[in-house]
Amino acid sequence: MGLSKKEKAMHHGQDEENIAHGEPAARKASLLFFSHTFFFFGAGGCRSATMSAATTLSESLVKLSTIPGRGRALVASRHIRPGEIILSDSPLLLYPAAFTPSPPTSFFCSYCFRSLLSVRLPCPTCSFAVFCSQYCLSAALTSSHSPSLCRSLDVLPRIRDTDLRALAVFLLAASNLSSTSPADFHRLLSLDGGDSSTAQAEAVVLHSLVAPLTGFSVDVTNALLAKDKRNAFGLMEPFRVEDAGERKVRAYGIYPNASLFNHDCLPNACRFDYLDREGNGNTDIMVRAIHDIPEGREVCLSYFPVKWGYKERQQRLTEDYGFRCSCDRCEVEKNWKDDAEESMEEEEEDEGVEAMEEEGGEVGGEENNDFPHAYFFVRYVCDQENCGGTMAPLPPQEKPSELMECNVCGRLRKQVDFVGEEGDVGNDIILDA
Repeated sequence: MGLSKKEKAMHHGQDEENIAHGEPAARKASLLFFSHTFFFFGAGGCRSATMSAATTLSESLVKLSTIPGRGRALVASRHIRPGEIILSDSPLLLYPAAFTPSPPTSFFCSYCFRSLLSVRLPCPTCSFAVFCSQYCLSAALTSSHSPSLCRSLDVLPRIRDTDLRALAVFLLAASNLSSTSPADFHRLLSLDGGDSSTAQAEAVVLHSLVAPLTGFSVDVTNALLAKDKRNAFGLMEPFRVEDAGERKVRAYGIYPNASLFNHDCLPNACRFDYLDREGNGNTDIMVRAIHDIPEGREVCLSYFPVKWGYKERQQRLTEDYGFRCSCDRCEVEKNWKDDAEESMEEEEEDEGVEAMEEEGGEVGGEENNDFPHAYFFVRYVCDQENCGGTMAPLPPQEKPSELMECNVCGRLRKQVDFVGEEGDVGNDIILDA
């Protein structure tokens, strides 16, 4: 049986056909698992489907190209410096990661998805939504939380399965988008959804529940669900060490441009979101270069945390997106034993070493070169407790930034002689964010 929706809340992926032909794809989010508990949904400062200013600026950095044997991909149109903003993308649509038909108990605004502080303005026509300001309330009532959506949520059948319930809310959000912003809805329909010609069982069940409210045919319902799976990113709750890596997702957003990035298990770019920041565009996501990317090189993200092991990565990609990865890292790790086998083998080796030492034998051997990518994990993976996020430099000014930022916990690290003359890892200065 495949992973549940909440178990897929990492980064985004695509199926085998689209990896081969370079089509966009995604069910993304930043980190580990989350639990469904509450709320309603909003448009979170959603802009129109046209590219934002930052996206337009970044068009000079990447371009769509065809790579032999891989298909369509985003490649660097010039040398990209570490930390450069490659893409900034706004969502076509936002909806909550969880929803329950009860008085609002969420801790964030149903429109902009920022954390609620002291102000909690309830929706005047339903009991599902709460807002952080009069501006968000007024904006929502004319867009993402229209009166018709209030009525639909009020009569939505009770759905016990939390994954199906979240998808039902997505379909209601898409239906509302078709009324409030037809151009954005057509943009949503134009996104890649893979082969959705045959309705999946999940789509048939959801269609029977929401069709009276949406007016969608079963084919449209199926197509929308496929597009959501391939083009949605998760916007995460703030990182907390005490969550032990099980970071929750607040909302999913459909990001049409960011979904064009292909996957690599050792990416050269990573994405950042700043959901609780002040000002407009807090629901935009930003993709930054991790290190130098030469002109013509494909720019890739990891669809899940880079610290995942080989079997976990392959299982996720196979079950969720229908392909097995054969990147350089996977080719190295595919013959590795799993943790249980490795533990048993280490015990046997330790016993053998002890026996040799007792017998006066020498313990030695060739240098271990089984993991040539270790440098990436030392330099670009955050070592904060229960984090494991990806580190990327802050955007460069006249010269490259000396500060590295984690895309999960937000911690800043200043690099000081990171690699010594002999290749030894030096000391970093850690700055609390």
